[in-house]
Amino acid sequence: MIKKSKVNTYINRELSWLQFNERVLQEASDETVPLIERLRFLGIFSNNLDEFFKVRYATVKRIDEAGRGGKSELGGIKASQLLEIITQIAIKHQSASLEILSSIHSKLKKEHIYIISENQITKKQHDFVKNYFIQNISPALVTIILDDEISIPNLKDSAAYLAVNMALNSGKNRYALVEISKTMERFVVLPNEDNKQYVILVDDLLRYCLHDIFNIFDYKSITAHMIKITRDAELDLESDLSKSFMEKISDSVKDRQDGEPIRFVYDKTIDEKTLHFLMEKMGIETSDSIIPGGRYHNRRDYMSFPSLGRADLLYEKIQPLPIKGLSLETSIFEAIAKKDYLQYTPYHTFAYTVKFLREAALDPNVKTIKITIYRLAQISQVASSLINAAINGKKVTVSMEIQARFDEQANIEYAEQMQREGVQLIFGVQGLKVHSKMCIVEREENNRIVRYGFISTGNFNESTAKVYTDYTLFTANPKILKDINKIFSFFSVNYKIYRYKHIITSPHYTRNVFFNLIDQEIANKLEGKPAYIHLKMNSISSYKMIDKLYEASRAGVQIRMVVRGICCLVPGIPNMSENIEVISIIDKFLEHTRLYTFCNDNKPKVYISSADWMTRNIENRVEVSCPIYDEEIKAELIDTFEICWNDNVKARILDKTQKNKYKKNNKPRIRTQFETYEYYKNKLH
Repeated sequence: MIKKSKVNTYINRELSWLQFNERVLQEASDETVPLIERLRFLGIFSNNLDEFFKVRYATVKRIDEAGRGGKSELGGIKASQLLEIITQIAIKHQSASLEILSSIHSKLKKEHIYIISENQITKKQHDFVKNYFIQNISPALVTIILDDEISIPNLKDSAAYLAVNMALNSGKNRYALVEISKTMERFVVLPNEDNKQYVILVDDLLRYCLHDIFNIFDYKSITAHMIKITRDAELDLESDLSKSFMEKISDSVKDRQDGEPIRFVYDKTIDEKTLHFLMEKMGIETSDSIIPGGRYHNRRDYMSFPSLGRADLLYEKIQPLPIKGLSLETSIFEAIAKKDYLQYTPYHTFAYTVKFLREAALDPNVKTIKITIYRLAQISQVASSLINAAINGKKVTVSMEIQARFDEQANIEYAEQMQREGVQLIFGVQGLKVHSKMCIVEREENNRIVRYGFISTGNFNESTAKVYTDYTLFTANPKILKDINKIFSFFSVNYKIYRYKHIITSPHYTRNVFFNLIDQEIANKLEGKPAYIHLKMNSISSYKMIDKLYEASRAGVQIRMVVRGICCLVPGIPNMSENIEVISIIDKFLEHTRLYTFCNDNKPKVYISSADWMTRNIENRVEVSCPIYDEEIKAELIDTFEICWNDNVKARILDKTQKNKYKKNNKPRIRTQFETYEYYKNKLH
């Protein structure tokens, strides 16, 4: 039985997430980070916040509106109180981000890079700007004239608009909205002048050209201020039995544009009259999160701020390394038949995954390919290889998760393309998202079927593989692949629950198996044997898993955790978690690996996993944790965890204070992502 402590047992999930996003903001403020990269971190911070409001804030608001209070679901905080706390933290973070942006602009000027406004356009730049507007913006510009009698049409979720107020010569005011479409390049690079580089946001270019847009109106003055609305992103699926699951998802994605508004951000210099007019027209209520902001919104677009040919203001690009012993120029199946291999992107090239699938598509002896797809790249070699395999007569089965949040439409389009080419599609399991990352190939060899496959911690996506750290195990181990094959059988026959001898699966076994592994560490500690638990994950929010770790801590088991994002566990509390330490690493790459190691009396059990320790991953998704049996790979994974743990440059300490203090010591500087690259570079020699 868990004893309740007087201190908070858990950190609220939403507040922990906001602390994570503050760590992203720290990267934007870090003067050791290259300038353009700092701008891009500002973009990541803003994009994260947008998604948070669409999903988490919207969920808390639903709890509040349902009158449930939500204290048990929200870590002891009432939903109404939490909404207010979130808004205040968001305002604080937004304010800090504006100060950081201003500081970066000043430093860019010292590098002869100027981000100018419409009031700073020179006579030399005038013709270029006007021509750019006519050629690239005007043909597709969406302008909405507002009328007192007509309500505003539904504004697009997270799109930015210029709210225009024209003071007419008649004495009246005329209002309009100019949409800053996602199809527009947000940053327009102007011609260089005197060895200086100039960039203007398209918002300001539009401000400069307001008269070109509204010249039919007789006004004496015109102003434009930016606004943005964020809507509830929850998908509400219809119960219409005549529609396919794919049709329901597609319709629901379209309906998302009509979702309830849950955040309204506006330029704080806008006049009161215009602001009240807009809020009334859009049905914005005081219970919504109303956030005064700066002149520019959708700062997520800074994620794609142009490089301007300034490599000195960017992180040095790394050359992805080959995997020792595994060649892209010979059969990958022949190599895997002899031993397991580990791919660790982006340190290793993702090309091995593509090579595996391409070889499977072409090899006459390959009969079937089964794979799970969660998020694909915009132009996907993975999808092309699977289609190629189907064209070549292979039986290709793809479990496509078309409910992958914010990628639903892209996945639907790929699903339709695959269906046309003869790929058999499975749309997951009712009530569960398929989040596992796995592939299995069946090949005929000497009149028998031999299996090859890979299991990963990340999506099979060429784009994210360049910036997300992920493990992929290539194996021909028949024990592991027999279990993986059972999961694909489960996709087809959902009512049959299989038993697995090697892999750990959600939703049926993950909690119990990890509980047993933790219990073994507790037993070993009580018997005086070595005992420790090392965990690396994106998030931990499952109270049941946290309580189990508290139990292990009280028994004296030493627990080290590297958690990138949400951490509801409170480390370092006497009689509860004094043996638990947690750090978080935010740096050049997104730390996305899940790695679970249990001492097991100095015979470590090591797992890579698609699952974080969150309730949704354990109870509401199909996930796979895969044991590592190859001793060389096991040592490699333990080494890379130690490199992470010893980081004293980009590691932050997570504790009850939630201050995101950097882990600093007098030891030689260790920066995980740079050290890991060198580690694999040295392994090649």
